[in-house]
Amino acid sequence: MKTPSDADRRFYSLNDYCQDTFGQKVYRLSLSGGMSCPNRDGTLGIGGCAFCSEGGSGDFAANAALPVEKQLAEARKRIEGKTGCRKFIAYFQSYTNTYAPVDRLRALFSAAMKPEEIVALSIGTRSDCLPGNVLDLLCELQSQKPVWIELGLQTIHNKTLRLMNTHTTVEQFDQAVYALHQRNIPVIAHVILGLPGETREMMLDTVRHLSKLPISGVKLQLLHILRGTALGESFAASPFPLMELSEYCELVIDCLELLPPDIVIHRLTGDGPRSLLVAPLWSLDKKRVLNTIRHRLKERGTRQGALYHG
Repeated sequence: MKTPSDADRRFYSLNDYCQDTFGQKVYRLSLSGGMSCPNRDGTLGIGGCAFCSEGGSGDFAANAALPVEKQLAEARKRIEGKTGCRKFIAYFQSYTNTYAPVDRLRALFSAAMKPEEIVALSIGTRSDCLPGNVLDLLCELQSQKPVWIELGLQTIHNKTLRLMNTHTTVEQFDQAVYALHQRNIPVIAHVILGLPGETREMMLDTVRHLSKLPISGVKLQLLHILRGTALGESFAASPFPLMELSEYCELVIDCLELLPPDIVIHRLTGDGPRSLLVAPLWSLDKKRVLNTIRHRLKERGTRQGALYHG
């Protein structure tokens, strides 16, 4: 597929970035390092974040019981059969993927980076799980291939974070971002739109905050109500309003306008497992959501960075 010119781009997608950087479309291979999370094992809390499933936000990741090499081979086979893709991002997604001794992390990450077809390593983790020795390891790995750190911010509003039982703060997130930036390690920030009690302005304030930080990418995630989560139980007991498709798409465009034009947009919506998803059910039609966002961007005559003031 032809890469759109800068003039044609309404937002700088991950696909655009991969075409620019690697010369072709690149797919993530979701892996599991078999780790837990300090918000699950009792260190900070149990049960995890209120919105997080038993899979630790990695419901589509590989079987942690398998060696990384086997996980990669199986994931690659599935993707190649559907797409013909020959370059991949090794993505450690489930739970907190820097929550282990450094020697174990080095072995896992090195194995994932070893195949020639792996062009980058992406690691999902928490802002409070990046001690100095882990940061040193990331620098070591970065000298071999690109390493990205995916950090869950969700919102800058600490009251909401407490309500969601995350045991994190925006201050911890900011500190982690700057520590990674000092080591030239790109950060991809995760944001959840539609958290209970948050207004449109509160959500936009989160994006405004991110626009001032030295991050390289953003994942905008629709709030999913999943079975087996604390939030799912609360919703079942006392349903609260969720965004409709049109409202969500307009909000995403508002967010894009506030972000710097060179930040990579890794996600505009999300994939809730069909077997676990309670609401909103319209999110299952991901193609419709993305098409609606693209259509409304053109109708509004706007693009990423339109309201950004650096």
